Formats: sequence, C-alpha cells, structure tokens
Amino acid sequence: MKRITFIVIVCIACVPFISAQRIGIKTNLLYDLTSTINLGVEAGWGEKWSLDLPVNYNPWSFPGDRQIKHWLIQPEVRYWLCEKFNGHFFGLHTHVAGFNVSGIKWMGFKDSRNEGYAYGAGISYGYQWTLAERWSIEAVIGLGYAYFDYGKYPCGSCRPKIDDVEKHYFGPTKAGVSLIYIIK
Repeated sequence: MKRITFIVIVCIACVPFISAQRIGIKTNLLYDLTSTINLGVEAGWGEKWSLDLPVNYNPWSFPGDRQIKHWLIQPEVRYWLCEKFNGHFFGLHTHVAGFNVSGIKWMGFKDSRNEGYAYGAGISYGYQWTLAERWSIEAVIGLGYAYFDYGKYPCGSCRPKIDDVEKHYFGPTKAGVSLIYIIK
C-alpha cells in the first residue's frame, strides 16, 4: 500500500507542470480484447513532454477455474521526438498491480491460484498517428522489471495457502494499441 501511495503522490506532484495544451482520453484495445476494463488520461506539458496515466481493472472469472482478476496502474512520462501526441515517443513507466490469477499458463499459474501484488518499472517506445482532428491511434511496447510477491493456493476458493512466492521478472512490461480522443 505504501508503494501505491508513493505513485499517487508522484502523479499529483506532476499536476502543476501540466498545461491544458493537450489532454486525451484513451482505451487500450489489447486490454479490451482480454475483457479488461481500462481508461487512460494523457496530458501534455512543455513542448515535447506528456504524462500518461492508464488504469486497468478485470474482475471476471471464466469456466474451468480460470481467472485473470487484476487491477493495474501504470503511469508513464513521455518525451516526444517531434511534437506531443504525434509521431515517435520514448517513455519511462512504473507499474503497480494487484492480482488473483489461476488456470493460466503464464509464469506457472496454470495449476494453482495465485494472489498478490506486482511492482516495477521500464522503458517504452511508441508511435501515434493522427486519424482526424480529435482522434488518434497509438502503438506502444515497453520492456522492464517487475517484482511479484504473492501467495500460492490450490485451485478453487477457500483452500489453505501452499506457499509464499517472490519472483523477479525481466521482459515485456507494457503493450498497447490505443484509441485516443483529444479533449483539448
């Protein structure tokens, strides 16, 4: 919880530097494909900087004891090579997530229910295309580090914990194809 509070404080501290030059709201279409509810806000400041703040939530369970329940906050500071909200950008992101996952092959979550938190940071590269006056689409990919701290349980609910697990992960930490509406 302390890490979540720290990230929120950092984001709030950035607000005075954000101007109303450009503000966009977005949805990551890749998350939409996984039934994850998501909404992002990106605000520009200065000539070539922006702050992206996406929030994701997935409360669903699926047949066969499968679930990818999670929430994720992944703020990112972006530097645009040409102009904000157009063309190439590089980013520095951090992430914090809570999860309850089972029946999924990724990271050994197939034969157990795994509940805990993840924290980390990474770098990203992306490109944004203008579709119309207020509409854009962007693609972004990021690499970085995540620390996982979770409890491992037998599949199903109300069963005793098998193990406490800590894992370090290096690899893709961000992927998106987002549809963006520019408010201002």
